[in-house]
Amino acid sequence: MPDSNFIDYVKIFCSSGNGGKGSTHLRREKYVPKGGPDGGDGGRGGHIILKGNKQMWTLIHLKYKKHVKAEAGGDGSGALKTGANGKDIILEVPLGTVARDAETNEVICEVIEDGKEVILCRGGRGGLGNNNFKSATNQTPRYAQPGEPGVEGWYILELKLLADVGLVGFPNAGKSTLVSTLSAAKPKIADYAFTTLEPSLGIVRYRDDRSFVIADIPGIIEGAHEGKGLGLRFLRHIERNSMLLFMVPADSKDIAGEYKILLKELKLYNPELLDKERILAITKCDMLDTELIEEIKPHLPKKVPYIFISSITGQNIPELKDMLWSALNS
Repeated sequence: MPDSNFIDYVKIFCSSGNGGKGSTHLRREKYVPKGGPDGGDGGRGGHIILKGNKQMWTLIHLKYKKHVKAEAGGDGSGALKTGANGKDIILEVPLGTVARDAETNEVICEVIEDGKEVILCRGGRGGLGNNNFKSATNQTPRYAQPGEPGVEGWYILELKLLADVGLVGFPNAGKSTLVSTLSAAKPKIADYAFTTLEPSLGIVRYRDDRSFVIADIPGIIEGAHEGKGLGLRFLRHIERNSMLLFMVPADSKDIAGEYKILLKELKLYNPELLDKERILAITKCDMLDTELIEEIKPHLPKKVPYIFISSITGQNIPELKDMLWSALNS
C-alpha cells in the first residue's frame, strides 16, 4: 500500500514522570536552635494526557513519535518548600480516538469531545517531607517518603471516524462517486476494486443551511470480520457512525444476497452494529429502465427502506438526502 497521510493506528511507549522525594530537612537558624522538621513534599510527576482536537483527522503526527516521556517531579526542600510538579505532556488526537493497553488490549479511554483531556499515564505522587511525620513522641523525624514511580508501557491508539452516515458496500459499489456527488470531498474514483484504501469524510449540505457528515468506508469483502481485505482495519470506523447506508450496484447478480453478506460481516464483527438505522441504495441505476426496476423491487429485502440512485445522472439524489436526514432525526 502506498504511503498515506491517513494514519488510524499507532503504537507508542509512554512513561509518566516519577514523583519527587520528600525532604528530611531540619530547621536551623541562629536564634532557633531546635526549629524542628521543615522538609517539604516532593512534586508530582508529569502526566501524559490525550486531548481531543476537532481540527485533526489523522494520527500521522504520532507515527514516528514512538517514545513519550514526561518530566519527573522536583524534590522537596527546607522551609516547607514543595518540589515543582513535572511538566505534563499533552498529545492532541482526533475525535474518535480510542486508547488501549497493548498487552491486555483493555480500553483505557476514548476521546470524543473537542478540548476534552484524558490522562493516559498518571504521574507518580510526590513523597511526603519529614514535617508530615512529626508527633508528640517523635519531634524530629529524620525520614521522608520517596516519590512514587511513574507508569510506563506500550499503548495502542486507534482512530474510529465520527460520522453521521457510514457507507457500507463491496468494492466498486459506487461509494466514492456518491461522496463526491453529495459533498465537496474528492476521493479517488476509478473503475476497479479497492480504489479507496483509506476512509474519507464529506459534509453534505442540506436545506436551510443544515448539514450532516458522511464517511466513505473502503470496500468490505466476504470474510472481512476475520481480517480479509484489510477488513478489521476498516470495520472499526463503522462503529462510530449514527446510521448505515448499504450500497449495492444495480448490475449485481443478487442484490438481496450481497446485502445479506454485508449484514453478516457486520454482525460477526460486532452484533451491536445491527442496531443502527439502515437504508439500502441500489446504485448505478442509470443502467436500468423503469421496467427492470419494477422487476427488481419484489426481490429486495423486506424490512429495510431502499432507493434506486445514480450518482452520475443525479437520479434520486435529492430523495436520498431526504431519507438520510429523516433517519438521522427520527
